[in-house]
Formats: sequence, structure tokens, C-alpha cells
Amino acid sequence: MQISGTMLLGADAVRGSQGEMRAFAPALGQEIEPAFGLGGTADVERACTLAADAFDPFRTAPLETRARLLEAIAERILAIGDALIERAHLESALPKARLEGERGRTVGQLRLFASLVRDGRWCGAVLDSALPERKPLPRSDLRAQRIGLGPVAVFGASNFPLAFSVAGGDTASALAAGCPVVVKAHPAHLGTSELVGRAIQQAVADVGLPGGVFSLVFGGGNAIGEALVAHPAIKAVGFTGSRGGGLALVRIASQRPEPIPVYAEMSSINPMFVLPAALAARGEALAKGFVESLTLGVGQFCTNPGLVLGFDGPDLDRFVSDAATALAQKTAQTMLTAGIAASYRKAVDARVQQPGVERVAEGTQPGPQSDPHCAAQPMLFKTTAAQFLAQHALAEEIFGPVSLVVACRDEAELLRVAGHLEGQLTATLQIDSGDYALARRLLPVLERKAGRILANGFPTGVEVSYAMVHGGPFPATSDARTTSVGAMAIERFLRPVCYQDLPAELLPPAVQDGNPLGLWRLRDGELMRG
Repeated sequence: MQISGTMLLGADAVRGSQGEMRAFAPALGQEIEPAFGLGGTADVERACTLAADAFDPFRTAPLETRARLLEAIAERILAIGDALIERAHLESALPKARLEGERGRTVGQLRLFASLVRDGRWCGAVLDSALPERKPLPRSDLRAQRIGLGPVAVFGASNFPLAFSVAGGDTASALAAGCPVVVKAHPAHLGTSELVGRAIQQAVADVGLPGGVFSLVFGGGNAIGEALVAHPAIKAVGFTGSRGGGLALVRIASQRPEPIPVYAEMSSINPMFVLPAALAARGEALAKGFVESLTLGVGQFCTNPGLVLGFDGPDLDRFVSDAATALAQKTAQTMLTAGIAASYRKAVDARVQQPGVERVAEGTQPGPQSDPHCAAQPMLFKTTAAQFLAQHALAEEIFGPVSLVVACRDEAELLRVAGHLEGQLTATLQIDSGDYALARRLLPVLERKAGRILANGFPTGVEVSYAMVHGGPFPATSDARTTSVGAMAIERFLRPVCYQDLPAELLPPAVQDGNPLGLWRLRDGELMRG
């Protein structure tokens, strides 16, 4: 499949006329061909109009058609073959093996949502029979189902060029809900985005749906993204990125004549609590595992363990020493973009200057084959709980392979630090049976603070499944009620509709008496397939 540098507006390939941009190869330190034509507000208008026109035909199409679309996208992505991995590797500097795994995850989540669509439980079908003889007032026949919100704007993420991008979880869950999607490609992987976008465009045609079910736009700066969120046809937004970027979209969405939800994943330091019994029993292994998690993917995971908390004393000192030894053997690696690397170095330099913070370890300098402008050295810092509580900046995310160890004097101080934390995607407990009493006191705090609580693991790596929650209280996400990974992600893009005394001939299939879709439904308070 040839990369042409064109946007995909419905079924058409359109060259943007608002300037040009080339993708950048961070490992090479140079731009790569071809040039991509950048879109403008007229292109956003066309994409959103096509999406609005496609909404009713798409959401009312048979569920099998919707499921088949998701499977066809997966098949088309696999059919691109090695060319997709090569281009993503060139644009991101991520290892090919990692990208192959990410492609598998992307395809897997598309197939998961296809299965979910066929299952139909997401419809939330409820039937309350009429009670004409009820006193003092009769009850009408009431039936309800959930339908898609409408066209969804999706912003590709920098750190996952496949799984959180053009065909990532936001797109897959929105399409599963029956919502057309307009994607703004991330400028860090333009070619990868076009390849995947063409696969989706072809899949839409394969199953006979309107072209407006999917569009892909390119843009420089913030203008095209702002125009997309502000467009009246867009009814929800999916975003993964910085806190500043996410909050900017939230402001635009809230100031529209019709405010809309923005599901933004933004900022998390993912605290890891190393409790005393576990630390005493296996501190060295925990330190090594922590460093592997910290440096995985150059620390460019939203679930990177950026904070470690434990009790001050010899066991924590040994943990820090073991982690420092492991970290010193890690070489600086290439980050996704020069801009991300520059932000990382600036944030690390600022941390060095913060009072009461000790730099305890750093990785080696980048090799001669790496572009120094895009490289990041792993770093480990240590401070006290008192200093952490006194300096808000220590609780802020640094995107990259850096973490901070906080030494607490006792249980009360540990609980105080836990309560001081902002909302998180994850919180990890390293525990043995002797830690259970303290863990029970911590759990209510962590439930308030995080979307996922782990025991004796590491937070990097998010399973795509029915129970997964990849979300959390602000600023981890802009809406703590949802997840951006797993089957529950479809709920972001649905809303309920009730039908009162509607003639049987007009009822949608999900709530008809004969149950033609074979769904599990709540009928007069009883769950049944009928």
C-alpha cells in the first residue's frame, strides 16, 4: 500500500491545501518522505458533514454489519504486512517486536468489540410491560435501549502509533457503538496513520457502509483539532496525551452551544507501594522488576511507575541501592520525538534543582548511533515524605524513564501521602501476607485515587479484556466514570432512549416482543433472553 500524503474524507482521498508536513524519524534525526498536505476548516467541515450523514444509516444497520466492519478492519490491517511495522518503526523508533505486539493488540481489540457487538448486552434493552389496571394510575408500556451518541472525534496518541491511534481503542469502541469517527492523525506518525486509515476506509467499503463512517485528517498546530472539537456534528471526543492538551479540548467542548463529553487520558504517576514484609522478603527482585517496568519503551507508557513509596530504613535503602545498580546499566534510548525528549530533559533538570531531592542513579549516555536530541537517560530520585507533601511539583508526571522514591516515617505518614496524591490510572501494592493489615487501610484510599489497583505486579501493560479499567480520577482522565481500554469503553459513546407506548410496528429490533436479535434483556425486572 502506497503512502501518498493525502487525507481520507469519507470514501475520497483529498490532498490538504494548508501547507505541508513531513514525518520525522527520531532515530535518524531527519524528516522522511512523502510530504503530507495539511487540512483546514473546510476539510473538517466536509469530514464532519459526511459523518453526520452516515450516522443514522450506520447505527441502524444490522449488528452483524457493524461487527463485520470491525473484523474487516482487523483483516485489512494485517494485510498491510511488514510495510506497516517498518513505517511505524521509522516514525517512532519503537522496536519492531514491540510494534508487532501492538499490532496484535490493535487487531485483538477490534475483534473483541466485534464479539461485543454481536453479544448485544451493551444495548441495555429493558422492557416494562403496560399495567393498564394499576391504581391509582395505569403504567404505560415502556421500553429502552442504548444508541450511539453521534460522530466522534478521535486524536491519535504519540506513544502508541497503532493501539491508541487511528484504529485504536477509541475508534474501535466508537464504531462498535454505531458512531462514525473522524480521526486527527498525530504528527509523529503520519505515514503509519495513512496506512491504517486506508485499511479502515477499504473495510467500510467492503461491508457496504457509507464512506462517512470514517475520515482521517492531517493538520499542523492546534487549529484543525480545535475546529474538529467545536464542530456541531461531533458529539464526543477521545484523546490521549498531555494534561494541557486534554484540558484545552475540554474547554472548547464545554464552551460550545451544545457542550459535549471529552474522554481525555492525560496524566498519571502510578504510585507503587512497597510494603514492609514484601520489601524485606524480596527487595532485590522488586527493585529489578521496577527498573524493567520504568525503562520499558523508554518510559513512554501512561502506566509508567513514576513514584515508589515505602518505610524509611535499611530495607528501603537496599531497594534503592539495588534499583540504582540496575538503572546504571540502562542506556539512554531514543524517545518518540525531539519535542518529547526536550520536555523530558527540562523536567529532569528542574527536579534536580528541587530542595530535598537526591539523584540516586542515572543510566548511561546514548551511544554514538543515537540522535542526542531525541535520547533520554533513565533517572531515579529520592526524597522524604515531608518534602513530597510540601512540594506539589514532585507529584507531577514526567513523561519518560524517571521515578521518585519517597521514604515515609510510619504508617500514618504513608497514608497521608497516599491521600495527597492526585487521581491515577494505576496504584500498585507490593505485599506479602504480613502486609495485609496495612494494605486493608490503604485500599479505601487507593480506590478513591486510581482506576486499577494491582498486587505484586507492575503497572506497565494493559490487558484488553472485559474487566479492564484504564481510567481514573482527574487528572488521570477527564471523566473517571469510564475506561479507554477494554469492553466497557463502548459505554462512553452510548446514551439511553426510552420508547413509551410506541406501536409494535415502529419499535427497534432490540426491544421488540419477539426479540429478533436474541438479546439478554431485563423484562419486568427479570433478566432473560426473551
